[in-house]
Amino acid sequence: MGIAEGRGGRRGPENVWGSAATALACAAASAQIFPSMSNPVDASFLGIGYAIYVLGFVSALATKLSDTFASEIGKAYGKTTFLITTFERVKPGTEGAVSAEGTAAALFGGCLLPCYAYGIGLINSLPFVGIATVAAFLGTNAESVIGAVLQGKKGLEWITNEVVNFFNTVIGAGIAITLGMLV
Repeated sequence: MGIAEGRGGRRGPENVWGSAATALACAAASAQIFPSMSNPVDASFLGIGYAIYVLGFVSALATKLSDTFASEIGKAYGKTTFLITTFERVKPGTEGAVSAEGTAAALFGGCLLPCYAYGIGLINSLPFVGIATVAAFLGTNAESVIGAVLQGKKGLEWITNEVVNFFNTVIGAGIAITLGMLV
């Protein structure tokens, strides 16, 4: 199809850190609370409770999965792709390009992990499933905006796909943590 990413699609350690560092930070923060949960209602680390960190963890991974679904399905099956910032028609695979097919796939991909996490009891609230799904979807769309506006621009060569993926997961987890604290 001619849509493979750089290096023929092979992944390196920077892909792992770009995609998983946010989830790791949320997991590490939750671990500061979980082992000493004598009073789980009041237990917190940096003012945030265990369940909210777990929500951030799930949301960070769901955001990356949403982005992967959007990118891969959109590149392969997107009939018409538009730049998210201007709605100008562009080739599939263009940084910041979106399609109806990729957008639908993003929503589907973004709900898989929250539903699974609920099913196994990792998150114990149906509203958290919705929050994680919405956060993943919004994070994925924010990633498209970042890609369109910043990635590959002169003077911003350091904003690689891995850096954008890191921002993507931070945004998804951040939205989820914020909304989770409001519920």
